[in-house]
Amino acid sequence: MDQIGKVIHYYDKIGVAIIELEKGSLKVGQKIKFKQGEEEFEQEIASLEVDHKPVDGVKTGDAFGLKIDQPVKEGVLVLA
Repeated sequence: MDQIGKVIHYYDKIGVAIIELEKGSLKVGQKIKFKQGEEEFEQEIASLEVDHKPVDGVKTGDAFGLKIDQPVKEGVLVLA
């Protein structure tokens, strides 16, 4: 798996990470991995939002919101 982006913000009350996609593209249904040091977890993308609007996919340069299964910190790497 290659690094494709990183978490730039995390809203702990609603469990949503804001991710900046540095390369590639993502679609609903794909699996991605979150990695910080030795800790990592994988999950399937259930939904994506750009500017609070649902979208089917995102591309390089997009910042998007994603509901995630576990809390993360800013700077966590996103792999696909």
